[in-house]
Amino acid sequence: MNVTFAQTFLEVVKVGNLNRAAGRLNVTESTVTTRINALENLLGQKLLIRSRSGAELTSAGFKFLRYAEIMSQAWGQARQELSLSKEFKSVCNVGCHFDLWEGAGRIWADQLRENHPEVALSFWAGDVEDIERWLSTGLVDVALMFDAAVSGSWHVERLFADRLIQVCNQPRSFMEWDPGYVYVDLGAEFRRLHAEAFSVARTPVITISSSSWAIDYLLKWGGSGYAPARMVQQHLEAERLFQVADTPEFTRTAYLVSRPDVGEDWPWFQSSIETLRAQIDPADVPER
Repeated sequence: MNVTFAQTFLEVVKVGNLNRAAGRLNVTESTVTTRINALENLLGQKLLIRSRSGAELTSAGFKFLRYAEIMSQAWGQARQELSLSKEFKSVCNVGCHFDLWEGAGRIWADQLRENHPEVALSFWAGDVEDIERWLSTGLVDVALMFDAAVSGSWHVERLFADRLIQVCNQPRSFMEWDPGYVYVDLGAEFRRLHAEAFSVARTPVITISSSSWAIDYLLKWGGSGYAPARMVQQHLEAERLFQVADTPEFTRTAYLVSRPDVGEDWPWFQSSIETLRAQIDPADVPER
């Protein structure tokens, strides 16, 4: 299959219109139509319902969408690695959970840039489901993630326990329900523990899946919510946020996942991980 077909399909899905997709791809609308027709003929399925108002995915189109994304991403990686500039020897593709860039991700990237400038880095930000999909398809070599229930022969090692505390923009102690409560979706295990600890089932003012976004929201609009202690420490010290007294605390474990042969390809890899462990400040991630 011509990868251009998949990329054209993705562009049409993105903008919802063949004409606009043609403009973004710098081709004619008839070229876009020809590519989509060829793709549908190859698959034997109708992927898009096309009309004057735009283009919508069929059920088959929904199923094909993630494969098209994988094909496009894989092609981009292949071009990147096969056209390495002479100053680089390899490319390390890293899947990094949104909440792990601040801390482990940034520390590791800084360390590699300083000690291994011959390695080009490609960091992909996503949630647990994104990263598991990238691992299963081989789109990343290494992942910094939570809830590492990955299948296959991936090497999984624990990095640290992330302490989750409830914070508020005003000093207070536990209350059954805060009207300004922000539900921060911190993963499957957190959802289970949170449901056990807080039996009151009310709709939060907002639900956010990124800790850094939630912290920004709390600082601007007020309210309360859970966040990693390491990410709010500076705000606690400056009294912009306050830990809510007498509320339960939770933990989630951060893992480093890598393909099993990564050490053979990159002799520097294991020592860099040991250095990363040493640089993660235990005071930032205390265990109880």
